[in-house]
Amino acid sequence: MQVLERLRAHPLTHAIPVVVLTSSNEQRDLVRSYDLGANSYVRKPVDFEEFLEAARQLGLYWLVLNEVPYGRD
Repeated sequence: MQVLERLRAHPLTHAIPVVVLTSSNEQRDLVRSYDLGANSYVRKPVDFEEFLEAARQLGLYWLVLNEVPYGRD
């Protein structure tokens, strides 16, 4: 959460997309992440192979499917 706060507070990093990748299933952590400006909150799988697949899918989403406003990529 501290890293997210610092990213959002600095003019050069405030618009960088942030995905919170966590093992927490606490509702307060999810809410706080979005309150601080997270773009996504993902609970990482415990199983390593499932984790690798989740990371692959996240990468595909952010690199292939997500669109940003012109001039901000």
